[in-house]
Amino acid sequence: MDSTKILLGYDLGSSSVKATAIDADTGKVLISASYPKEEMGMISHHQGWAEQDPNIWWENIIEATREISSSIDVAHIEGIGIAYQMHGLVVVDKAQNVLRPSIIWCDSRAVEIGNKAFNDLGGKFCLDHYLNSPGNFTASKLKWVKENEPELYSKIYKIMLPGDFVAMKMTSQITSTVSGLSEGILWDFKNGEVADSLLKYYGLEKSFIPDLVDTFSVQGELTAKAAEELGLKAGIKIAYRAGDQPNNAFSLNVLNPGEVAATAGTSGVVYGITDKAEYDPKSRVNTFVHVNNTQDASRYGVLLCVNGTGILNSWFKNNMTGVTKMSYEEMNKVISNAPVGSEGLTILPFGNGSERILENKDIKSQIHGLNFNRHNQTHMFRALQEGIVFALNYGFNIMAGMGLQLSTVKAGKANMFLSPIFREAFASVTGATVELYNTDGSQGAARGAGVGIGYYSGFSDAFSGLETLDVIEPNAESREAYLSAYNNWLEILKQYL
Repeated sequence: MDSTKILLGYDLGSSSVKATAIDADTGKVLISASYPKEEMGMISHHQGWAEQDPNIWWENIIEATREISSSIDVAHIEGIGIAYQMHGLVVVDKAQNVLRPSIIWCDSRAVEIGNKAFNDLGGKFCLDHYLNSPGNFTASKLKWVKENEPELYSKIYKIMLPGDFVAMKMTSQITSTVSGLSEGILWDFKNGEVADSLLKYYGLEKSFIPDLVDTFSVQGELTAKAAEELGLKAGIKIAYRAGDQPNNAFSLNVLNPGEVAATAGTSGVVYGITDKAEYDPKSRVNTFVHVNNTQDASRYGVLLCVNGTGILNSWFKNNMTGVTKMSYEEMNKVISNAPVGSEGLTILPFGNGSERILENKDIKSQIHGLNFNRHNQTHMFRALQEGIVFALNYGFNIMAGMGLQLSTVKAGKANMFLSPIFREAFASVTGATVELYNTDGSQGAARGAGVGIGYYSGFSDAFSGLETLDVIEPNAESREAYLSAYNNWLEILKQYL
């Protein structure tokens, strides 16, 4: 009789939900499923707004789980881990009913609220206590709800991040983590407590904040109701929860100072680990509590994010590849027909809301230097991928200025890192060696659950199945051409700052 012990991980993104079951002993993937099969939609009633219905997330989790549960023995599932899109706001009443769509990470409506808080409380105070400007994060989004939807606000019992909502649906308990609160600018690093000063300034109720659980811990058990919906057994322990970027770093075994992770999905992110509570004075990159932070060993994640990354690639695929629509693989192949620098064609990839690395400006996406006699589709595809790399390098340099070491970057071989040109450009422009691994966020969440239930003796034990698939060194021959193209891109960007 098969006695394989199974760990189940979820990665709730803004495009889809991915669920993966792994063999707990070998770390090997048993089965994965994503839902919906096409990208999840967003609600955008006004320019700069982005919302999603949390109940749709749960429906997609059910569909992905049922696809998995039909192929494995669910009786052998030992633990569940949850990774989720960061910074979103979910509000529920006392009966745990969702009161409004979630205001998600790329929504820009609260920018000025956060900017005013930064000025009123004082930049030094905010950076000393929160390591960030309140900016466009979860706390500022809740203040927007209070100002603009007072009747709805009066019904709020608790606020949550997206992963907290998923855990609530599974366990009927409302909890969060210190790492989660830090990503919402709801954590006071200096005092080691909930950010009372910001809550008081905004006039927000502290009672809205959920009870806290450890990132790696038994956070509840799957209820009979949730188990029936998911096609699983009741009583499975939910034992890990983390935002998608800290979780991506964990997935790649990036846990210690000097280690760096990257991802290029809907957004593009570089996430570096430090043991010091450092911050960028302009809050263009942001510091959060990393998943393995403890009182004895401080661990923080410094995150740079470019909102308009995979979504730009997706927009071109859906709108610029003809009636039949090319696949991403086909797009990646034709890019090599255009030279480095795309013969002067330049794209600024900032069309998905305000960008933190641009001090929360929303400059929209821009196409520069288009020549109807010289440029074609291949130049356009290459320019968009180079533009994304250049935007990441812009943030990369901010992180380097904070003292982070960025000589090696780890990433899963997925999304835009599947493109040889993207990989080459990233390594050559940044000067960093890129290591690609056989993992993703849902696998990392599954491994996290193994740590949380104590199945693994420690972090190193959890990564027995992690394998290096590819190593990309900076290309010395093309580096000069890439840097020249980057400098041209940078001069164009400066016109909008």
